[in-house]
Amino acid sequence: MRRRDYHPKAFLIRTKNISSGLEARTRIAELLEKSPLDAALISEKSGLSYSSVLHHLHLMEKECIVARSGKKPYKWRLTGVGQKRLIET
Repeated sequence: MRRRDYHPKAFLIRTKNISSGLEARTRIAELLEKSPLDAALISEKSGLSYSSVLHHLHLMEKECIVARSGKKPYKWRLTGVGQKRLIET
């Protein structure tokens, strides 16, 4: 995955953006663009471990890129905060 292939919302301000983290957050953001999901479904659909998904969701939540709603298991969704795509794919 090249730099330009990362989802814009995968880039964080307070965390070092290494390629493995950017790849994980890109997978998560692309799934959440389609519909709100709980962490278990994100893990299943992305191929990432459940703990990795939660780790990245919490990092993204601290920067208001994602938000959770409802009762456990929380549904996660993208917010309007964060970088936007210049060209919709």
